Amino acid sequence: KLQGMGLNAVFVQVRTAGDALYPSDLVPWSKVLTGTQGKDPGYDPLQYMIEETHKRGMQFHAWFNPFRANLDTTTSKLAANHVAVQHPDWVVSVNNQLIINPGIPEARQHIIDVVMEVVSKYDIDGVHLDDYFYPSSGTFNDDAAFKAYNTQGLSKADWRRDNINQFVQQLGQSIHASKPAVQFGISPFGVWRNQSTDPTGSDTKAGVTAYDSMSADVRTWVKQHWIDYVAPQIYWSMSFKNAQYDKLVDWWAQEVQGTGVDLYIGHAPYKLGTAEAGWQSAQEIINQLQYNTKYDAVKGSIFYSAKDLIKNPLGIVQALTAYYQQ
Repeated sequence: KLQGMGLNAVFVQVRTAGDALYPSDLVPWSKVLTGTQGKDPGYDPLQYMIEETHKRGMQFHAWFNPFRANLDTTTSKLAANHVAVQHPDWVVSVNNQLIINPGIPEARQHIIDVVMEVVSKYDIDGVHLDDYFYPSSGTFNDDAAFKAYNTQGLSKADWRRDNINQFVQQLGQSIHASKPAVQFGISPFGVWRNQSTDPTGSDTKAGVTAYDSMSADVRTWVKQHWIDYVAPQIYWSMSFKNAQYDKLVDWWAQEVQGTGVDLYIGHAPYKLGTAEAGWQSAQEIINQLQYNTKYDAVKGSIFYSAKDLIKNPLGIVQALTAYYQQ
């Protein structure tokens, strides 16, 4: 179905919350497969998906949610080898979820080891991380880690960004040392910083920003070429004034200029048919794709999500198919 729409790659989440959609020596099977975490479904979903994708001449990118440990705070149903059971001191409870603390070096290395297990065992085309780094809301109690590991005397905000920077740099180095052809990319929240906070930021009025709310220093990742591509989630329309699609594409295209880092734009078909400004017609997505062609820096588009495309809100499937057949 996705290939029929004109898509040439899939980005599939293989780690949702400290688990795996493949047989792992490090983390338990995901409960989404059988209803029980740690239970073997009797086949390897990741291997099957890679084979089916490659049969169609499409790319398969393994998408990891790195730091989310559990979608609630209950640990009684977690498998014995789950990180929250084995290393409760690595885990912080916030917003009724369990998050692996990025401030603990061993915890970061554990996540890198989990990703590298997939890189080494499977014929994937890319490793993809989403925008869940530090939580953008709630109180994240990392005082003990800050005291123990802040050897440079940084402010807590800078220390948190440095933790994520180290993680991104080391993961990229590990991937490329193992398989240089595997692409490593991240899809950060669509606004890095507002101009009102930083004159080099975008002309936006976002209530959340990647740099300030999630400790995601995306500019450094791009400038240092620690990632192969960046895929900002520009999940707003051309008519949404606080974070206008075209203004953000302008900003990101400028940001990657001369870095060698490719820019893929994250689009939001899940918003089609909703009340938010600009999403009352599938033409909004087509207009966005056409706008992207202004920039050589924009190398492609990623749509969130497959299930929303397949539901075909407002005839987006026919619109996309026609667009890509042009």
